[in-house]
Formats: sequence, C-alpha cells, structure tokens
Amino acid sequence: MTDNDHTPPVGPRVGTTYTIPPAPPDPASTDWFDVGPLRLGIEYRKLDPAALDAIYADSEHLDALHEASPEGGFTDEGVSVHVVSVADDHEFVRFDMFVDEPHYHYVDKAAGTNTVVMFDTVAHGPVIPWTLGQLRHRLPDMLRHAGATTTADEVTPEIGDQVADRVEAHLRQIGELS
Repeated sequence: MTDNDHTPPVGPRVGTTYTIPPAPPDPASTDWFDVGPLRLGIEYRKLDPAALDAIYADSEHLDALHEASPEGGFTDEGVSVHVVSVADDHEFVRFDMFVDEPHYHYVDKAAGTNTVVMFDTVAHGPVIPWTLGQLRHRLPDMLRHAGATTTADEVTPEIGDQVADRVEAHLRQIGELS
C-alpha cells in the first residue's frame, strides 16, 4: 500500500494551502539519512526572489508563486528538515527553521497541495527545540495530516526518538545548535 490514496484530513483548518509544491531540496547542500520508513534531509537554505524564480522558472507554478509572494518577494534563510517516505520518495512534511519566518509544510501528494503553517515563536519559543519535539512526539500525526497514513503507521516512538536524535546531532555538527 502507498500513501497516495486517502481521505483528506477532517478537522480545523491549519495553515494556508497552495497548489504550488515547496521548493525541492538542493542535492548539493542536503545531507540525507534513513531511519525506518523515513528519509530525512537536512539542508541550510538561502532563499530570495531570484533563487525562487530560478527554481520555478520551467514550471507552471511561477506565476502562482509571484501571486502568493509578499511585496518584494520572499527572502529568508535557515535549516530545513525534509521528511520523506522511503516507500515512494515523496516529501510529506518539512520544517523550515528560518531566521525571519519559521514555518512548516504538509505536502499532500494525493491532493496535490502544499499547506504552509507559520510558526508562532511567542507561543512556542525557539523553533529548533520545538521542531525536535515534533519529530520525537508528533511525527505520525503530522504524516497522517499530510496523507501519509501508511508511513505514519510505521513510525514508532523509537523511530521518532531516533529521528530527533539524528537531526539534533546533525544540527550540533553544523553549528545550528549548541
């Protein structure tokens, strides 16, 4: 069974949903590792209007990107954690621990949507510890919300701990966490 046939999540609306896929990870700057049914990518990203235009230049999404972008375009940087299903190589959840506008994504393959949820630093504190907590304790729920039911069912508490530990160690190694 794969994660591309599901019933859309029911419940309160979360974030802003787009049909524009998130910018793909840059293979040259992303470190990958597998834990159980998951492939995790950790990437330091610097995004600006020119970089985003280059990413989406040859796609049908460029005009929609411009319409959805704030005045002057989107500029930010920070670490992204890509949560991908090993079974189908689809990124279902992404944490963008950016300096100015931290946020996370639910990328629903079957629906063809990308829901962006802005992170509230006032309510939740610093984004990196919060992200590690979600990886450790909430990842199956987040995967289900993105339509990855089969993958979510395979993520045990032990796998959540392993994922968070690996991401934390990598963040320390690259100097993003002391």
